[in-house]
Amino acid sequence: MPTDSTQTDMPAAPTALVADDEPLLRERLIAHLQRLWPELQVVAQARSGREAVELFDEQPCDVVFLDIHMPGLNGLEAARAIGMRALVVFVTAYEQHALSAFERGALDYLVKPFDEARLGATVQRLRERLAERVRARSAGVGPDGTTARGDPALGALLEQLSEQLRNQAAPRKHLQWIKASVGPSLRLIPVDEVFFLRSDEKYTLVVWAGGEALIRKTIRELADELDPERFVQIHRSVLVALPYVSHVVRSGNETAEVHLRGRTEVLPVSRSWLHVFRQM
Repeated sequence: MPTDSTQTDMPAAPTALVADDEPLLRERLIAHLQRLWPELQVVAQARSGREAVELFDEQPCDVVFLDIHMPGLNGLEAARAIGMRALVVFVTAYEQHALSAFERGALDYLVKPFDEARLGATVQRLRERLAERVRARSAGVGPDGTTARGDPALGALLEQLSEQLRNQAAPRKHLQWIKASVGPSLRLIPVDEVFFLRSDEKYTLVVWAGGEALIRKTIRELADELDPERFVQIHRSVLVALPYVSHVVRSGNETAEVHLRGRTEVLPVSRSWLHVFRQM
């Protein structure tokens, strides 16, 4: 009996990630997408920019819908980390951001509250771009998207807008001490003495001038509480204190290694966070 090759020749269903810190808004967008684009599979939902990047690294997808105003890592910063690996659609309540940045061929935007007609235009645009990518891959051509990492001018603009968002946000008190159990005692570790933090399953390893300690707090929680001017995420499982960075060695596969002053540890930099050192 001859084998039916039509199944194997069919392109895979497009996939998407939706990131918004408001659950009802996420659900509303997903419900609209299901009606307008039934074959699209929403494979992940995120409540913050940081979670969006982590979920994308675990399961890359074709399209990412990013709310701009999210706690911790905002949507613009998340787009910088995801780069040209996906088509990005920004969702914003502030049209001035759209007017200044998102009328670009590789990106689209939705201004809240949006209607199905506007979302339908976005869906059509995404379908066309994905079809172009499929044709390019069939012809042996690389990805055609020019998102934050592929377009230097756009990348610089996203960084500028991210800085504006951070400046507009209400001043936040950053973590000054980390509480850790060391043997029978409770230690208060000054964050100024912390070299780096590394995720260890449900715990986080804190490495500071006085030694090491495990704490019951996730790396994601700490990343949103620590001063972003001092601590940067360089891997889904690692935060490093910039004042202790000696140098960064880049490799040929879009990764790198961080070396610390006076320390022997070498910390990995994943491709999602390499832009942190590109913009310095």
